[in-house]
Amino acid sequence: MNANLQIGPQGKLMHLLTTEGLPAEIVLHILDTARSFVSVAEREVKKVPLLRGKAIFNLFFEPSTRTRTTFEIAAKRLSADVVNLNIATSSQTKGERLLDTVANLTAMHADMFIVRHSQSGAAHLIARNVGPEIHVINAGDGRHAHPTQALLDMFTIRHYKGEFRNLRVAIVGDVLHSRVARSEIHALTTLGVPEVRVIGPRTLLPTQVENLGVQVFHDMGAGLKNVDVVMMLRLQQERMSGALLPSAAEFFKSYGLTPDKLALARPDAIVMHPGPLNRGVEIDSAVADGRQSVILPQVTFGIAVRMAVMGILAGN
Repeated sequence: MNANLQIGPQGKLMHLLTTEGLPAEIVLHILDTARSFVSVAEREVKKVPLLRGKAIFNLFFEPSTRTRTTFEIAAKRLSADVVNLNIATSSQTKGERLLDTVANLTAMHADMFIVRHSQSGAAHLIARNVGPEIHVINAGDGRHAHPTQALLDMFTIRHYKGEFRNLRVAIVGDVLHSRVARSEIHALTTLGVPEVRVIGPRTLLPTQVENLGVQVFHDMGAGLKNVDVVMMLRLQQERMSGALLPSAAEFFKSYGLTPDKLALARPDAIVMHPGPLNRGVEIDSAVADGRQSVILPQVTFGIAVRMAVMGILAGN
């Protein structure tokens, strides 16, 4: 997939489709811009006029609560007009093609599309077929990418850890089916994290995942030793085919994050999860609700990061 599709001729961000190939200076610009938006939530009037008069269409062809809601809140805080398209009752269920749907919405003077789709490359397809004045944000496509989740996680890591260049980060669990994991790995390596580890059973790790520049561990004890950041992944059973796991209980026994396993990481390590989390499957409640968990701040920061992405795109 053409990562350069998201960068305009002057080097400006035109779409956000993937973290793969996204220049470090653009990633840092998004994080810096997001920092200025965090305080908006603390105001009595939680709005800035940056996108006043702009029409933002949420096109979610796949179920989502957290991502769709945070995009909607972010757009409204920027004073945009937001339209949530209910795909279950839309023309898509009558056989209308994806690009026909987009063309009709473009005729309604859409300025930006937020797209979640079960097919990898859907957001890229839309971006290739809209005019230069319309921007596309990939809110998750198949197993491919989820760039705003990766960016909000980079913001969270920088908030708690400061510099990226001296960190050990472990990504744990169902890497095979996770678009989040791929986006995280590209973002972490772009920002100069020297050691990115992936931990999971062989059946839930992509073949040749080490080619992405990560260290592979199948044992939680070895993989978590002295890490600064633990990023747990949701067990995506809806995307699995065949018997990749003996059972959720067996997975938790070997790869669920418990206080004992977390104790192997650095004492000030933070615990992250993109949500929705499965307690007792990927993570013990004592960890999810514990002092090292930053799972809820991730959600809060996600609004600011999505505001930053939309604001930057609208200004280019």
